[in-house]
Amino acid sequence: MAVTEGTLLQNFAESTNLVWPLAVACAWLLGELIFRATRLPRISTYGLVGFGLSYAQLGVLPRPSESAMMLMANIALGLILFEFGYRTNLRWLRINFWVGVSGLLESLATFAAVYFTAQAFGAGTLTAALLAALAMATSPAEVLRVVNEQRSAGQVTERAMHLSALNCVLSVVIFNAVVGFWAFRDSGSLWHAASSSVVVFGVSVALGAAFGIVLPALLRVLGRLEQTATIGFAVGVLVLVAFAHALKMSPVLAALTFGFVVRHRRVTLNPAQRNFGALGDLLCVLLFVFIGATLAWPRVMSGLGLAMAIVAVRFLTKVVGSLLLAHVSGISWRKGSLAGLALSPMSALVMALLVQTRYMGINLMEQLAALAGATLVLGIAGPLLTQLALKWAHEVPEAGEG
Repeated sequence: MAVTEGTLLQNFAESTNLVWPLAVACAWLLGELIFRATRLPRISTYGLVGFGLSYAQLGVLPRPSESAMMLMANIALGLILFEFGYRTNLRWLRINFWVGVSGLLESLATFAAVYFTAQAFGAGTLTAALLAALAMATSPAEVLRVVNEQRSAGQVTERAMHLSALNCVLSVVIFNAVVGFWAFRDSGSLWHAASSSVVVFGVSVALGAAFGIVLPALLRVLGRLEQTATIGFAVGVLVLVAFAHALKMSPVLAALTFGFVVRHRRVTLNPAQRNFGALGDLLCVLLFVFIGATLAWPRVMSGLGLAMAIVAVRFLTKVVGSLLLAHVSGISWRKGSLAGLALSPMSALVMALLVQTRYMGINLMEQLAALAGATLVLGIAGPLLTQLALKWAHEVPEAGEG
């Protein structure tokens, strides 16, 4: 049977197996060109491409929830969170007590400021609490990507990394607690509420810790740990995220815990394989295209006023909170404020947590329309502000090309 040219073009246009690779290729190419011309962080471009090609804008990409890309995006985020956890030294937070206090102060200040701002805009108590819990977060994905891209090192870099980890954990804990209360209010089932918060948190952390103990032991048995660690841990993250995805647990907590445990068991990764090499770079492009594709312009516009207010108060509390205890925690006020500025990104972690609630049968996307606007704004501006903070702290090699 002859196939007409029109049928071929229609099949080509409707093939979801093709549009995602083409979108990733387009995002990568534009990211490289714009980075070379303007030094804008590549991930800002990736997110913009995903947003432009989204089902709600140009309609090129299907709904992310209707494709296999959700699992791939979770794996990409898992690789970044594992590396982030691995590079975070929790002992440093115990040694320099005031760094942890600074992180706790700015996180709680952010929660309170966003909560009361949301209520001033007419949001209900639970909606305001969810917005505040998510606004506390600093996304490790964007921070780590900018740090690796800029080859940054120094006091502000390390402080931003550790405060991001603390922000992430606090945000996930409080977010899951609020989601649990939301589930209890809607269902009246204590088990449903517990499974939406306490069980998710506990099982996710246990999964990550188990992988962090078992996998290094297995790699030691295989021998040549230094040579096999990178690919071994990449496979471990892939399996861990797939487990968390299948069990409807939190890939965010599982991957981050995996990295923490591996770091504190003194397993050394090959420094040449930052971002897990070319595989990690490729999945990073896919992740931020996916995040952009989850946003719809009508939803962005419907909550834009509250979104801009959230962005403003979040920026203020992050910078002021980091500035207040800068001297007692061992750095100058200037570097303290720059560390707060570096905590601007939040997009990847916010979208990961919202996707997680869908697994639990709770769809918060409609109730939290303001997050679409905040995610879009900070998806572009957040990495740029982190980049500027690291440059103004003179922690980026001047001759280095990302």
